[in-house]
Amino acid sequence: MGKNASAISPTRSEDYPGWYQQVIKVSDLSEPSVVRGCMVIRPYGYALWENIQKILDTRFKETGHENAYFPLFIPLSFLEKEAQHVEGFAKECAVVTHHRLAKDESGKLVPTSPLEEPLIVRPTSETIIGDSFSKWVKSYRDLPILINQWANVVRWEMRTRMFLRTTEFLWQEGHTAHETAQEARTEALKMLDVYEQFAKEALAIPVIKGEKTSSERFPGAVNTYSIEAMMQDGKALQAGTSHFLGQNFARSQNIKFMSRVGTEEYAWTSSWGVSTRLIGGLIMTHSDDDGLVLPPRVAPVHVVIIPIYKGDEDRSVVLEYCSSLARELRSRNYCGEAVKVKVDDSVANSGERNWNNIKRGVPVRVMVGARDIAASKVVVSLRSKETRDKIFMTREELVEKIGEVLSSVQEDLYQRALKYREDNTVEVSSLDEFRSYFASEKAGFAVCYAKDSATIQEKLDPYKVTPRCILPGDSKGKCIFTGEEGGVKTVFARSY
Repeated sequence: MGKNASAISPTRSEDYPGWYQQVIKVSDLSEPSVVRGCMVIRPYGYALWENIQKILDTRFKETGHENAYFPLFIPLSFLEKEAQHVEGFAKECAVVTHHRLAKDESGKLVPTSPLEEPLIVRPTSETIIGDSFSKWVKSYRDLPILINQWANVVRWEMRTRMFLRTTEFLWQEGHTAHETAQEARTEALKMLDVYEQFAKEALAIPVIKGEKTSSERFPGAVNTYSIEAMMQDGKALQAGTSHFLGQNFARSQNIKFMSRVGTEEYAWTSSWGVSTRLIGGLIMTHSDDDGLVLPPRVAPVHVVIIPIYKGDEDRSVVLEYCSSLARELRSRNYCGEAVKVKVDDSVANSGERNWNNIKRGVPVRVMVGARDIAASKVVVSLRSKETRDKIFMTREELVEKIGEVLSSVQEDLYQRALKYREDNTVEVSSLDEFRSYFASEKAGFAVCYAKDSATIQEKLDPYKVTPRCILPGDSKGKCIFTGEEGGVKTVFARSY
């Protein structure tokens, strides 16, 4: 590989969508399925998702939630009970209409035995979970109910992109029922805080937290809150959402309880979720033209040791040394778990093995050869630094400081992403400034005062820009789109 060559072609500047697909391919995260719009998540990609699950699941349980599982199929009548909900998802629903296959005259399998009522393959589970809640809740003493589900969902997509938007994807969805509106709203905001902290601390992704405008609100919700992340092309990624559902779904699903004063009341509910879209966000926040870059907190492998040897005699000595070093490193802790170490003695030569691990985003690479063993030193490279940057350490230093090294990689990635977002966020005070900013395809986030009104959409359409979220706070000013007072500070961007 030439001195100035990169491992990924095309590069980010040449073709960002093409670069994204290549990073996924060379790092073995996933591949297209024979089923249109779906993907196969390969073991390395699934290990990444498992680490995300593990951290989030712990945090959910720390906040009092329990895991459960609900049916994949939802009766059509359940969606029809909540008008906004069915309207919002109608075009994305996969519908099951038959329950049997039979051979026709030509021997071809065809659907037969129509169902009495069509079933929807879940696009989200508010309605089917609400049906269970209606059975579980009889009195205020039964509240709150705090449930989380790890599952898959299906939403037909016209244009798919792996991890970001696929017909089937994996996610978690939290669903809760409460005695009062304030409790349900507090729950929705609390879980948004959990997502924000997780994005920062585990994914090293800085996010902006706020409320969605009415045009971007979840179908059937009273309020939708989100965390928004900036990708390296300046576009926003909605990285997580939390919804205060009021009593809308409780009314449609008949979730009622006897109150403290003896009156029958409808429960107040919330829901919230993140998905495998987070992996797409990780890729586009941190990765570079040499491949995937992973924060240590969620990386499937923390440290890869790459043995370097010439012949069989060298090989046995170096491999024994590397195995011993791996055992020592695994005895150390990083963020409450054993350091995850791999010795890469695959068939490829050491240079190819080094590049393979660069492309897979392993946070720390350790090169060990006979000379290094003789000098009791190792050569360390960090994925958060330039590819050819090297740190020379003694074996003892590496073992002693591995937790600090991993923490430094994690922090470097966060600070780099934060600086990029700050450098690509502007405040605009007029419509002309807004238009001038988004005339560039490389525009990032624009913050301005705007009314939460559908009338401003026609001014956004030519630039393919949407309101991402309303920032917290009471600050108000003149809307740059309508000229009216009472505008709220809103983040605008192009988005995924």
